[in-house]
Amino acid sequence: MHYLKIAVLAFIYLAISASIAFAQKKVTGKVTDHSTNEPINCACIRYNGKLICTDNSGNFQLNLSSDTTSITVSCIGYQTKTIKVKDLPKSLAINLDKGNIDLKEITITSALSNGVFHTLSSLDINLRPVNSSQDLLRLVPGLFIAQHMGGGKAEQIFLRGFDADHGTDINVSVDGMPVNMVSHIHGQGYADLHFLIPETVSTFEYGKGPYYTNYGDFNTAGYISFNTKDAIDKSLVSIEAGQFNSIRLAGVVDLLGAKARQNGENAYIAAEYNYTDGAFKLAEHYKRTNIFGKYTKKIGDNNKLSFSASTFSTSWVASGEIPARAAASGTTTAIDENGRSYQIAPSLNIIDRFGTIDSAQGGKTSRTNANLKLSTNLKNNWTMENQLYYTHNTFELNVNATFFADDEDNGDLRHQNEARDMFGYNGSLNKKHYFGNNMLTSTIGLSSRYDMTYGSVINHVDNHYQFLETVLRGNTKQNNSAIYLDESLELGKWLFNLGSRIDHFNFNFHDSTKTSVIVSPKLNIQYTVDPTLQFYIKAGKGFHSNKAAAVIGNNGLQTLPSAYGADLGFNWKPIPHLYINTALWYLYLDQEFVLSDDGNIVPGGKTTRAGVDFSARYQLASWLFADLNVNLARPRLADSAKNTDYLALAPTFTSTGGLDFRFENGINGGLSYRYMHSRPGNNTNTLVADGYFVTDLKLNYTQKRYEVGITIENLLNTKWNEFEAEEVSRLKGETATVDQMSFTPGTPFFAKLRVAYFFK
Repeated sequence: MHYLKIAVLAFIYLAISASIAFAQKKVTGKVTDHSTNEPINCACIRYNGKLICTDNSGNFQLNLSSDTTSITVSCIGYQTKTIKVKDLPKSLAINLDKGNIDLKEITITSALSNGVFHTLSSLDINLRPVNSSQDLLRLVPGLFIAQHMGGGKAEQIFLRGFDADHGTDINVSVDGMPVNMVSHIHGQGYADLHFLIPETVSTFEYGKGPYYTNYGDFNTAGYISFNTKDAIDKSLVSIEAGQFNSIRLAGVVDLLGAKARQNGENAYIAAEYNYTDGAFKLAEHYKRTNIFGKYTKKIGDNNKLSFSASTFSTSWVASGEIPARAAASGTTTAIDENGRSYQIAPSLNIIDRFGTIDSAQGGKTSRTNANLKLSTNLKNNWTMENQLYYTHNTFELNVNATFFADDEDNGDLRHQNEARDMFGYNGSLNKKHYFGNNMLTSTIGLSSRYDMTYGSVINHVDNHYQFLETVLRGNTKQNNSAIYLDESLELGKWLFNLGSRIDHFNFNFHDSTKTSVIVSPKLNIQYTVDPTLQFYIKAGKGFHSNKAAAVIGNNGLQTLPSAYGADLGFNWKPIPHLYINTALWYLYLDQEFVLSDDGNIVPGGKTTRAGVDFSARYQLASWLFADLNVNLARPRLADSAKNTDYLALAPTFTSTGGLDFRFENGINGGLSYRYMHSRPGNNTNTLVADGYFVTDLKLNYTQKRYEVGITIENLLNTKWNEFEAEEVSRLKGETATVDQMSFTPGTPFFAKLRVAYFFK
């Protein structure tokens, strides 16, 4: 009798399930931008109280019940569209028109599994006008940048308690192509983004912490991934001019027109020229030229081919860092060999904050890229991507931060030189399994990258660039191949993401070889209470690689130091026009890297970091938007005694925010600030890098055919230091070296005007 009851209940359950399945209608579709015909990622589809989002290709799948009357499609920056279900085809193409930005359209969904910050990035890039790669980097909440050797070098990057140097702990990419340079002559992970023209950028993604299987080397503090436009909705030319003999010319031109675009074929070319003398007494003569072109074509119904190529070159004269005593009007504080502070007189020749001590500093760089990608939509919810890329890079820099500390007769000028070829492949195979409105996404990915440098050398030269001695010489051959697996299960309100990657490295320096392997598991769990609240926990292991020269030398440095991290956070919409993201986080790093101008890496020991990230976006009116980011961190050396465990230059408290406005009459712009709290200048905190608070203003008048605008950096003309670092230096005439903070002054009040013309 008992078994009979079970059988009857099972039959009733199967009958009900079959009737439900019979009553449901499966509909697949794609959401695209009406003007460019390009797919829209993370567009929201609502029906019968349910919610799903499109994937990176704009695709979605629905299981509609018989009582479904309509579906609603929305996305930030687009007009919402409602579609009646009656006589709905099984395959649906939805085009959305551009519209006003309205934060009530933000919906929290589990589809944002590997990008909880997608909403923030979409808002910021739509609201905030950018006209430089520096502006693009500053869109990442909590990320700060600094220059200390002229405008042509890669920026110093600060994020989550990391002074990440020029990219040692930040993975940076453009269209899947790595920006970071391994075993670079100037620093590990050197990420020069100046080749990216901001008018070509469509979206960017970022993630904080080592939790993402498709990002490997340098993904410890996080990653930043920029994507260029496949198509442009209008062409433009612009001219920008301002103080310090500054000028910028830029243009983006559609090559094929609207008819080709509707047939899935696009091509455009973009160019940019920059010149400025800068605020320094010694004219910077900064010149930068960029050219970028991209072609995309649909091949049949299931393939999309994309090819882009670019070339970039820059040259500049650098004033460099100045010891505090060289610009002081009275006595200043220095540190002796025992860590005790003492008073010293200013240098024999006091100079202006924007003055120069060694005028032989400066450099020139270039980068040429080629990038080919094929995206294929296979049958039965399989997709595949294959990518090949190539980069040729040259780098030349003259730098002197210690002046006469090592050589009191000739000075300490270092000439760094390197050329590089980089070849790479990225591939992935993706399968989606649907269980009603639940989904399992399985991904396997492969990548391989080969770097070859030649002419890599650091020479000690005099201020006439005459050779004195070789400091470091040696070419590098380095390969990094990886495979990763990733599984994401969307199950009702839950999302479970589990993945792991294996990276294999082969280092070759001076014809000596070493290999190393590292495994990096990841786990992410989300629970979406409703479309207004979501909790998440992340855990994972990442790493940053060492320079090949240090790996082969084996001088107390690890090859692939691991990073272990965890995040606990939530996304919340307490009211329709307010969006909040908050996270508590922790990260442990096996070994910190400290880089010197002599090309050496000094082992920095094990480190721990813990902190809080807070971001909020609030729409005060239909035309007014506010943003606030607050980031707290406690970075420490894990194996040092108390009061000697500080991490030099690691940020502890940063904040950015502002107001952006958009009126229907075309007036738009924003007022923003960035704040960096004072932070330790050395491991004993006896030297301090001063904090700063700087405000910027942007104001534009935009019409269909033209735009005029003004940008003011450092609106209040604040006296601030963009960069500071401890240096043991000696100036001409000084009898001994001095351990003291050196600095690069921040830009004073800087106004520039812009005029742009738009055309089809």
